[in-house]
Amino acid sequence: QVQLVESGGGLVQAGGSLRLSCAASGRTFSNAAMAWFRQAPGKQRELVAAITSGGSTNYADSVKGRFTISKDNAKNTVYLQMNSLLPEDTGVYYCAALWVRNRSWWSPNPDEYDYWGQGTQVTVSS
Repeated sequence: QVQLVESGGGLVQAGGSLRLSCAASGRTFSNAAMAWFRQAPGKQRELVAAITSGGSTNYADSVKGRFTISKDNAKNTVYLQMNSLLPEDTGVYYCAALWVRNRSWWSPNPDEYDYWGQGTQVTVSS
């Protein structure tokens, strides 16, 4: 049974930094395409960043240059380093995964991911 467990959220002032972690268990982590999504109140869930099983990364335009997604296959963990945080980055951040043969696969569509963590709240104050 696959489990994704996020941690690292919290309250931070604008301009600050946070690092989110998502620990995976239940399947071979190195074969997973991983992503971070976020959802603000009253808004749809949106992609923040994705990393393919081959290690290629993709970012939403709103976070390019500020956020970095990475993964450690030995620790079965994917990270989201968030710098220069803005109030509009506030939301619940979710880790998502799909095990897929194509090592270049990623998607901005949350419906295409099979597994989700419980979410972690990030609040950026102005």
